[in-house]
Amino acid sequence: MNNISSIAIIPARYASTRFPAKALALLAGEPIISHVYRKVLSCNLFDSVVVATDHEEIFSTVLAFGGKAVMTNVNHASGSDRIAEAATKLPPAEVIVNIQGDEPMIDTDSLAKLLSQFSDPQVQMASLMTPVSEPEMLSNPNIVKVVTDTKSNALYFSRSAIPFCRDNDINYTYYRHIGVYAYRRETLLKFVELPISKLEQTEKLEQLRALENGIPIRMVITDYQGIGIDTPEDLAMVEMLLNLQS
Repeated sequence: MNNISSIAIIPARYASTRFPAKALALLAGEPIISHVYRKVLSCNLFDSVVVATDHEEIFSTVLAFGGKAVMTNVNHASGSDRIAEAATKLPPAEVIVNIQGDEPMIDTDSLAKLLSQFSDPQVQMASLMTPVSEPEMLSNPNIVKVVTDTKSNALYFSRSAIPFCRDNDINYTYYRHIGVYAYRRETLLKFVELPISKLEQTEKLEQLRALENGIPIRMVITDYQGIGIDTPEDLAMVEMLLNLQS
């Protein structure tokens, strides 16, 4: 991987429906975006770490703690669109990694495994998955499930439990998707130009657009649980976890 350049881009928009301005909310005395940025930077995996934001306050906050940031348009439908715009404003790198701005618990090992996939020239896009630990997750539509082929490429993502287990005695390991993505730069720029696909529209899962258009997604197994902050209650839980680690 040493000869493959990479940039980690952290999308951080201001207007979040369930938690407005959450990037600036304080976690253990520092803005959430500061925790995420410093954690990714400390991995020492990337040539550059940059926050892509639509708001001057987030932009200035990142610069104030010594981070790098770029301003992007407000009206982006997804984080992928935001990081694609940011990528066009940054020095080109072969691999772009999209790390959500609300995941301060992201770990080095998962990101290293993700980047390592690109030593295979066939890999255009990669993401993470982890075994389903609790049976009730299978019926939860907010938990996205994924099935893969023999080469660990995604066959399908769904909010439903997939595959359907007809014979209950079969010991099958289900996997849930963790929404950290890595793309070759040209794949990311191609992906965001594609129209919204039928399956994407049906499941409300952006990654299905890639599969419908023949872009394979290499899935990487991780122990990371995808602990994001979507609500003030999540913030309190993550603060508790950070306290336990310290």
